[in-house]
Amino acid sequence: MPRTTKRTTPAAPLRTSRSAINIRVEPGERALIDQAASMSGKSRSEFMLDAARRAATDTILDRTLFRVDRAAFGRFVKRLDAAPNPNADLRKLMQTKVPWE
Repeated sequence: MPRTTKRTTPAAPLRTSRSAINIRVEPGERALIDQAASMSGKSRSEFMLDAARRAATDTILDRTLFRVDRAAFGRFVKRLDAAPNPNADLRKLMQTKVPWE
């Protein structure tokens, strides 16, 4: 007996509501944003939304408090202290005088 398969049509994409954010900028700022957006292959809106999203996430994470008990904090500090020392090449690089000084 031949096997039949049920044909389905692809689901329509979910529509989400979007709202506009309007800002006023100086011509030089707009040119700078447009140049950076172009260099990254994004539209101005995509570029600005990505930058704003990163800034918002950083701000929230910078103000997030993690509470741990004394034992967990001790384990955390122990791991930090156990981090490997920089190798000789890195130590030499860090001690090299920079050319602009």
